[in-house]
Amino acid sequence: MLGVSSTVLLAVALVSASLPPTPSSWPQDYPGKPSGDLSPAWQSYFQVTDPLPNVSWSLSRNFAGNIPVDRPGHPNNTLFFWAWENTEGSLTAAANERAGIPWGIWLNGGPGSSSLLGFMYENGPIHLDADGLPFENPFSFDHVADYIWIDQPVGTGWSTTDSSGYVHDEDEMGRDFMGFLANLVKVFPSLANRPLYLTGESYAGTYIPYIMKTYFGMTNPPVKIAKFAIGDGTVGSELVFEYVPTLTTIETYPQLIGYDPEAFEFFREQQHLCGYDLNLTYPQNGHFPTLQFVNPSDPHRSEFQTLAAKRQFFRKTLSKSALAASANIKRSEEGAVAKRDLSMRANGTIDPWYGCFIYDEMIDYAFNFSAPWNTVGNPVTFDGFDVYQVPDALNPEFPIDGTSFFHDPKAVSALHAPTSKAWAGGIPYPFLGDPVDGNDPSVEPMAFLTDLATNMSRHGVSIVLYSGNDDSLIAHRGTEVVIQNTTFGGIQGFTRRPATPWFDDDGTHAGVIHQERNWTYVLVEGAGHLVPYNQPARALTLFHKFIFGNNHTGLVVSGTDGVTVEGGEDSDLAVDAIIGQSGIYVGAVSTTGTYQYPAATIAAWEEFIATATATVLQAPRSSPGNIAKRSGAASVGGAVGGAFAVVAGVAAFVVSLLLSI
Repeated sequence: MLGVSSTVLLAVALVSASLPPTPSSWPQDYPGKPSGDLSPAWQSYFQVTDPLPNVSWSLSRNFAGNIPVDRPGHPNNTLFFWAWENTEGSLTAAANERAGIPWGIWLNGGPGSSSLLGFMYENGPIHLDADGLPFENPFSFDHVADYIWIDQPVGTGWSTTDSSGYVHDEDEMGRDFMGFLANLVKVFPSLANRPLYLTGESYAGTYIPYIMKTYFGMTNPPVKIAKFAIGDGTVGSELVFEYVPTLTTIETYPQLIGYDPEAFEFFREQQHLCGYDLNLTYPQNGHFPTLQFVNPSDPHRSEFQTLAAKRQFFRKTLSKSALAASANIKRSEEGAVAKRDLSMRANGTIDPWYGCFIYDEMIDYAFNFSAPWNTVGNPVTFDGFDVYQVPDALNPEFPIDGTSFFHDPKAVSALHAPTSKAWAGGIPYPFLGDPVDGNDPSVEPMAFLTDLATNMSRHGVSIVLYSGNDDSLIAHRGTEVVIQNTTFGGIQGFTRRPATPWFDDDGTHAGVIHQERNWTYVLVEGAGHLVPYNQPARALTLFHKFIFGNNHTGLVVSGTDGVTVEGGEDSDLAVDAIIGQSGIYVGAVSTTGTYQYPAATIAAWEEFIATATATVLQAPRSSPGNIAKRSGAASVGGAVGGAFAVVAGVAAFVVSLLLSI
């Protein structure tokens, strides 16, 4: 999600011509490197003591470099880390010190996205402005605990690998990660026995469950994982996180269809015909049916159908440039046909032009008919529409890529980074060692989440799943489906619908929270895919109170007087969709204004939707000012943690999540 990037599946043909053979890289030896095996003697070697470019303020002690994953036959396979202390000496404590004091790891997504993008634009101590110059982030996660940002899998960011060492699948990724942790705790021995909080976003929603799967399969794991947290994550299948939530996204932001009731009825019918209108109950009564893509039936969409048939080989998207390439081919194929009006075409049949690619159809509708996207957006380049933050229509976006900092020789040397490769915010990760067709072959984590939950209960590990309300690509509805499809604590899903408000430190309403049987769900209002980017203070509160802390707001409690919920329940929040902000951001690079629909248009919509569905909350509890974009730091995309971007194209393929932050 972070500016570099993107998401979603992309046709092989769009990337095959531009991808070189998988390159080799290796860690750099710097002066003072200790001899022998990793040990606390390496702490001084990894400590960052040389000045970083244009950083003029004092920094906490931090450590950086490459540590091997110990995969047999691949000595150059390493992961790059950047670790920051919460207090002086907290990372370098001895093995028997700081017992019980947590530490955290942050992972971005992609696959192939550097976590240093998340560091620089979401939750790290140093951030970059519009000119690529650093400034201090007062909401950094190292204020909560010792925190480590890690580039992974091997070959991502500054992590290294030989040309045949890229991970073949997520199971190999999990083994590599545990190998890295086993070596990390040799350098920082207190981390072996302190509770680890494993956190990330976007495609880390795939990484982290597989890491946990590996962890639970070990007799003597190198660390003690206490909790994991995933933001806007790809835990479910593409259908679940991208297509099932389409109508909920429209209910949240009816601006996408210009507040048009006829367009709404059309999309509602398409959702039903495609089987996407899943009924969530509390607790859930039975598992959801297997969903299938229905390809377009129009004979002129043969190319779309051919590419769509390859979706099984893809798991996510790559970058905005890939997105633009896909969209461009799609526009060439469609020509003027894309301009046809979708209103009043609800006729009981699946749209032959789009099939069940209704998310892509929604985006096309916005580009063609809905203000402001139909005037400020460019459907060929995909500029002006942010799948990660719907109310963002900036064109062009803020150029987020981090290269101005990480390509500076001073930064490379100070961070003990490899010189055998240039840092990249994201790459199309070559699973199976194939840079063209090597898409992630691993099944989505939702397929084994119930088994994982059983192990979590057995080992006392808890989970937090949080979502930004403004994210359309990996929307909160998909996360809710994942939870209700999973059995944990002997019951399928939550027993009560999430409806408890939570608040910022200043008392501002921040969203919805629900905690039950060691599972926590959080909806963050005013944030998109990159919660710490859009809402830095709110994200820090979320991590401090509900991830690293023990705040019981939203906790279901059973007692002699029956079942109660800490913090109460607000019936206005017990809905499928909470209406987003009324204004859509417009401008170039930074926000210069907001586009507002006429009051009469909105009033007519409210009258319609009140009878069309009772699931929508019409209550903007966060003022637009709370979520306005920072000047010079427009939304990021993906998982930095990743960055996703919808390939609203011919094949709307989700090819890699995020180069994200």
